[in-house]
Amino acid sequence: MVFRILRSLPFYPRAVHKSMTLKWSQSEKMMFAALMSALAAVLQSAGGFLPGVGFFISPFATAPIFMATLISFRWGSVSYLLTIFLLVLIQPSELMIFPFTTGVLGIAVGWAIRTQVNRLNAIFIGEIVLFIGICIPLFVLGFPVFGPGVSSLNLITVLMILGFSLFYSWVWIEFGLFLIRRLRRFLS
Repeated sequence: MVFRILRSLPFYPRAVHKSMTLKWSQSEKMMFAALMSALAAVLQSAGGFLPGVGFFISPFATAPIFMATLISFRWGSVSYLLTIFLLVLIQPSELMIFPFTTGVLGIAVGWAIRTQVNRLNAIFIGEIVLFIGICIPLFVLGFPVFGPGVSSLNLITVLMILGFSLFYSWVWIEFGLFLIRRLRRFLS
């Protein structure tokens, strides 16, 4: 399991990116980004619409942003911003979570998988982005991302967030590679 982290990333994320970039028209890219935005907004708002079980569904809002970023960083950013606008209309209570954590992690993981060769580099990029994304609402804005129990700035809290960010980023890198394998079969 540990040795899997040290392996390089497979070739197919770049191949899928190249296929989407060269074969899809601007209209198809725009429609895909819009569809991913709508899906991300629905998944993110599940926590508010389905209390309890929805909180297990809402982390999957990272996947559509990740898939849009697979086309390009630009389309991932457009999808990210469109999802934020949709959340303003659908579920404004999720506006402190999605922009700082779920959405920005999707962009970071999508970009890292597409551009990095080393899996460990991709994991660290996602970790750093998620760590900063958690710390801004938690310590700067005072929003309890993990609930009221984690709100003070101390070394143990920072190390716990750093460890969580590392693990969560690794999970999303692996899940993202799984999604790309499925998408590759669909595209070919």
